Amino acid sequence: MLFHLSARSNPMLRKANLTVWRFWRLFKLSLHSSTVSGPGPSNKSEELLSSVSAEKPPHTPVMLKEMLHYLDLHPGQVVLDMTFGGGGHTKAILNMVPEVTVLALDRDPTAISLAQQLAKEHSGRVKPLLGRFSELESLLSNMNIKPSSIDAVLLDAGCSSMQMDQAERGFALSKDGPLDMRMDGERYPDMPCAADVVNTLDQQALASILTAYGEERNARKIASAIVEARRLNPITRTQQLASVVAGSFPAAVVYARKDRLHRSAHVATKTFQALRIFVNDELNELHAGLRVAQTALKPGGRLCVITFHSLEDRLVKRFLKGDDLSNLDHFSTRKQGTRKEKLGEKRDGGSDYWLPLRRKAIMPEKEDVEENPRGRSAKLRAVLRR
Repeated sequence: MLFHLSARSNPMLRKANLTVWRFWRLFKLSLHSSTVSGPGPSNKSEELLSSVSAEKPPHTPVMLKEMLHYLDLHPGQVVLDMTFGGGGHTKAILNMVPEVTVLALDRDPTAISLAQQLAKEHSGRVKPLLGRFSELESLLSNMNIKPSSIDAVLLDAGCSSMQMDQAERGFALSKDGPLDMRMDGERYPDMPCAADVVNTLDQQALASILTAYGEERNARKIASAIVEARRLNPITRTQQLASVVAGSFPAAVVYARKDRLHRSAHVATKTFQALRIFVNDELNELHAGLRVAQTALKPGGRLCVITFHSLEDRLVKRFLKGDDLSNLDHFSTRKQGTRKEKLGEKRDGGSDYWLPLRRKAIMPEKEDVEENPRGRSAKLRAVLRR
């Protein structure tokens, strides 16, 4: 497991209290208590679907033009959309390429309900798959889809705008809602949510999570504030947590941080990111998804991955270069891997499995960022399967 292995070379993680490991083990056990495919979308997801439909229309996906360009799709091909979300990429593919078949994966039952609707509109061209990246190999096998048989894979990592826009999902600090953050929704009722994390783990464990997954410099200060606040009342709401974090800083600092558009960013932003990544095991899932893509793609097939923060991008970059992630501290911005770890890297910047279509990550154009500010930190990496 990447979380555990990276702790060997990360001093902060190495100092983490045993509570965090016990909590993680319980967390993992809860994930495997159900079948691989898991239950179908629940009534709760249908209610959320109605709320999605009632809100503003879905946004244009980040770097859609670039994604379609590098996928270079042709009629009759099979495409795996590993992060269906609101369906923006899949809809664009269906409209642009005739007779293409899209395997639409998502771990969120609400997203799968949207995929099922789209499947009815495009008979036989959309195959919804409910599950995580780590469950995908079994899902494909159950559909009798063989290794090296898929023409293209796209992966838009992180949290979807649909999830961010729903206050009841608990992802956004700007919207008051239950402190949930589970991408699976109610699919695994016993799965720990963000409120369980902030109200259960001790100060040192919380600080380790904020450091590892949020790259938060003030992790100890924030963890201390959380522990003090929960002694009075459990922290169960998003804006309650945001207020606790903000309260540990002088008022002038709360919005002193700037994003890449030089706009004010709330001081709790990295805390929310860290909790979301931990609750959903996002980095391990991303690594699992990349491994499945490597197996599923046929020679000459294309993979496009969009990431939104440095932890994701470093993991993707090193995977595509052939780094040995089992021994790699992917949280470190300085460590670039040993010579032994880089033996699989080719002179063209790829690996034994991948040929880069662009040596460097592709960034969104200024106009795209102005239209969709959430894509300001996006990076697209496009590769060809050797």
